[in-house]
Amino acid sequence: MKSFSVSQKTSDFAVAIVPGEAIDTYGVGKVVASTNPEFDKGDIVVGLLNWGEFTVIKAGGMLNKLNTMGFPLSYHVGILGFSGLTAYAGLFEICKPKKGEKVFVSAALGSVGNLVGQFAKLSGCYVVGCAGSKEKVALLKEKLGFDDAFNYREETDLNSTLKSYFPNGIDIYFDNVGGEMQEVAVSNMNINGRIAVCGVISEYLDSEKRAAPSMIEVIYKRIKIQGFLAGDYLNIFGDFLSTTCDHLRTGKIQPLEDISDGVESIPSAFISLYRGQNIGKKIVKIAEE
Repeated sequence: MKSFSVSQKTSDFAVAIVPGEAIDTYGVGKVVASTNPEFDKGDIVVGLLNWGEFTVIKAGGMLNKLNTMGFPLSYHVGILGFSGLTAYAGLFEICKPKKGEKVFVSAALGSVGNLVGQFAKLSGCYVVGCAGSKEKVALLKEKLGFDDAFNYREETDLNSTLKSYFPNGIDIYFDNVGGEMQEVAVSNMNINGRIAVCGVISEYLDSEKRAAPSMIEVIYKRIKIQGFLAGDYLNIFGDFLSTTCDHLRTGKIQPLEDISDGVESIPSAFISLYRGQNIGKKIVKIAEE
């Protein structure tokens, strides 16, 4: 939906949307008709579906039969889907946390951020998150077990804020927002710090909020900054799924879902993401199973 970006030519995940054409999304559905021998009527499937009540999947489309493993279908859209894989891969494959390290997560109550924090805590890290309301800050600390959290909307000097929460510096920053937060995180990183750049939500609606971290600090602190897509890490999907299912069954990880009902709720559900109104993974339920 954005104006022209080089990303639209470099990644199939960022192809420009053409007005009037269907918009695809990661989803779970039930087969109602099939001429493909691999799928039967009634099969539960997961993959790229359309924003709508029905989707026609052509040969070669991204679609697989789904083994629910006893979990709700919604889990396979979020915590056991690409949101979960993004958190898992970004933290463990890029940032490689060690016990006792200091981790900062922005947009920490989003679909990815909340899981990053929970995975990091299970790895023995000290974790601080930021979010956009007092209620979200309370959830991070009281429900998800973050060591601390703050409301960035109430802070007038983000650099000083990070210094107060990380007096000994940040080892890992999981970046979901870009902009000024990325700049001050770099300023507070330790030597050999790692930054996984997952999203830049502050820049999506305001092109003036481009991050400009100090490259001098990046060089002298030997900071690694890496952007990534969940699709880069499909090779570890099995490990991710096994680990996350175990954590869910033992109660070590709490799923956070924000579900709207009906196809007519799709536009407002989408817009709510950019207003910071969602709690965890924003999902639209089109129909009952």
